[in-house]
Amino acid sequence: MHIIENILVSDDILERKFACQLSACKGACCWEGDLGAPLKEEELPILDHLKEILWDDLTEKSKVTLKDAKPYKYYAGLEGFGTELNRDGSCVFLKIGEEGIAKCIIEEAYKNGKTDFQKPISCHLYPIRVESNPDVFFTALNYDEWDICAEACKAGESMSIPVYRFLKEPLIRAFGEDFYEALEAAGEYHANSSTKP
Repeated sequence: MHIIENILVSDDILERKFACQLSACKGACCWEGDLGAPLKEEELPILDHLKEILWDDLTEKSKVTLKDAKPYKYYAGLEGFGTELNRDGSCVFLKIGEEGIAKCIIEEAYKNGKTDFQKPISCHLYPIRVESNPDVFFTALNYDEWDICAEACKAGESMSIPVYRFLKEPLIRAFGEDFYEALEAAGEYHANSSTKP
């Protein structure tokens, strides 16, 4: 465990290798599981707004789900809010694109200039999960191991890409350039010290 800018970072984030392989998993993290993507409180009104401006882009089943509902709900398992799910477990902001690969409607809208919100930060950071308790100023970054990401782990190993390097962009988005530079320095030190006899 490392402490960087008062944030606890698990060794797995520095040691484990990862490179997402959508062609293998098809984006299953967007439809597998019982909980929606964790959301920060400040993201809730953004999703309310996105529900309105992206309504025509939603799938028919998502329109049914969201007709009289918010695009998020409280999950006891998260101890907080997450994206709403359709009855089949898929995120309401998911659609299936070419070759059966999941696409995020929010991210597509961002790329097309419809919104300046890229996607929920928990989605962008995956497989890093953030645990925090603002009352005691506690934040921890942990690696979330899931069997659907097995091919991503294999690819990361073959390309020697640590989790933190694969997730450079979202880590900077979430915590800033200075944090990432310190994290990278910790990762390099950790790698060098672990290879010494």
